[in-house]
Amino acid sequence: MARAVLDPGVLVSALITPTSIPAKLLLAARGGSFELIVSPLLLEELGSVLRREKFRRYVDLDGVAAYLDLLRRDAQLAADPDSSPPIRCADPDDDYLIALAHSRDAALVSGDRHLLELAGKIPVFSPAEFLTD
Repeated sequence: MARAVLDPGVLVSALITPTSIPAKLLLAARGGSFELIVSPLLLEELGSVLRREKFRRYVDLDGVAAYLDLLRRDAQLAADPDSSPPIRCADPDDDYLIALAHSRDAALVSGDRHLLELAGKIPVFSPAEFLTD
């Protein structure tokens, strides 16, 4: 079965725009189309972003907690990688995502241009590319 790490931006989009491609990706994972991989650091970053005041118009704090619980329950929780990524990103804050995907033999799904620039060097896809792949 295919495996994928959805970066926090994709997971934010999936939550706040239920008809979006990221939301369809999350439904596909929940339906067994691929194994979704998360880690404590990824969930921590996602929670930190979603707790920002600007997201209250989309989801309240109880909804954020429920979403994180859903991901902990439905996704494969992997340990945060302790090794360096096989390739570095222009944004070093994203290196852990590359290392996580690499350590779990998973694709990385992102809308982040810094990560998408690595296509051909690592298995990284936009949400639309991964959904149609």
